[in-house]
Amino acid sequence: MRLIFMGTPEFSVPVLDALVEAGHEIAAVYCQPPRPAGRGKKDRPTPVHARAQELGLEVRHPVSLKSQDEQQAFAALDADIAVVVAYGLILPQAILDAPKHGCLNIHASLLPRWRGAAPIHRAIMAGDKETGICIMQMEAGLDTGPVLLRQATPIGPEETTGQLHDRLSEMGAALIVEALDRLPELTPEPQPDDGITYAEKIDKAEARVDWSRPAAEVDRKIRGLSPFPGAWTEIAGERVKLLASRLAEGRGQPGEVLDDALRVACGEGAVELLRLQRAGKAAQDKETLLRGWPVAAGTRL
Repeated sequence: MRLIFMGTPEFSVPVLDALVEAGHEIAAVYCQPPRPAGRGKKDRPTPVHARAQELGLEVRHPVSLKSQDEQQAFAALDADIAVVVAYGLILPQAILDAPKHGCLNIHASLLPRWRGAAPIHRAIMAGDKETGICIMQMEAGLDTGPVLLRQATPIGPEETTGQLHDRLSEMGAALIVEALDRLPELTPEPQPDDGITYAEKIDKAEARVDWSRPAAEVDRKIRGLSPFPGAWTEIAGERVKLLASRLAEGRGQPGEVLDDALRVACGEGAVELLRLQRAGKAAQDKETLLRGWPVAAGTRL
């Protein structure tokens, strides 16, 4: 098929690769514009932009798709379909209607649960036992369109958002290729009205760990916010990101370090911190961190 690909972050890159490998003709790649990044604050292309250039594909990065000129340029590509995954711009109706078969979205949840911006983070933070990928026919509402294909996967008890992100990206790549191959035989299923939840964008203000909460909730926050923006606490007056954890036995005052292996008491139960990052330093497993920076039992976080 002749298709337009619309995506921006690292999550979208395996999907673009899979579509190329499957033999589809990529008429153009749309992504967010380059933005200042790094110490020099020079404009840096997005991961999809960089990968599309490596593949020799035409890249477009309009700031908006609302203008008539942009919509005409999109329609002039004469695409059979558009594949959208974590693009980052709202698609006006004229864009949704331009490809012969409309626009398909790869969404990282089991719709209608976790519509919106941060479905992977929210699934882990809420303690969901499973999540998955939906291939959805796009319409004007936020992730409201009918679903063509879905695939579920369990969430591991120690899995972080970063790990689940990578698994779902690969799942989405395989599922969209299957959906395009089977498009004539697939029947779009409207989403049920029951079970709708919204995955609000992650606010950095919610990243500080409240040790008075139950251990299960603290553990989910740490894993759900890893690697970005990273849950954090203060150890000996220093702000430290917490990037991996697991539930542990033990009790004590909330935030009390219970042993020399970073087992920390919560309002109920305890968590063991597995991977941490001090300010200005690389992330480290706890064993490496503790060799250079011991945190004694009895310390309060």
